Amino acid sequence: MAADRDHLEASPLTALSVERVWHFRGVLSDVSEARDRASEFLYRIARTHPPATPDAHDDALLVVTELASNAFSFAPGPFTLNLRAMTGGTLHVGLTDTNPTAPRPRAVSLAGRGGVGWHLINTLADQVITVPEGDGKTVHVFLPW
Repeated sequence: MAADRDHLEASPLTALSVERVWHFRGVLSDVSEARDRASEFLYRIARTHPPATPDAHDDALLVVTELASNAFSFAPGPFTLNLRAMTGGTLHVGLTDTNPTAPRPRAVSLAGRGGVGWHLINTLADQVITVPEGDGKTVHVFLPW
């Protein structure tokens, strides 16, 4: 199993936040595994704290998929996904990978070779922050929920 499901830090949504962390090896199948874990988390929090818009769930999954895909493509090795539902209607998505270089926008390829993901993340997010960490970085994305 790619994801580490044993690491759970949760509290009721009436407290400050509900948080979940998964660790992945960094293989291609981890991209879809990260998306699946994120979907389960979002469905769980939606039962007690529904999203503010109909698209919030899908937007969050798109961000997770793009971050995990970028980690696989540009930062070989393991990555960690952290999701936190915060009071005030904010979803925090954090992805830590092994590449210390901050993501940057690329020209969109009309031949289907990418370049769209970082633009999508920045369009959907209220805020995006990249923090260098040792031999890698963490990308923090704050989305409306």
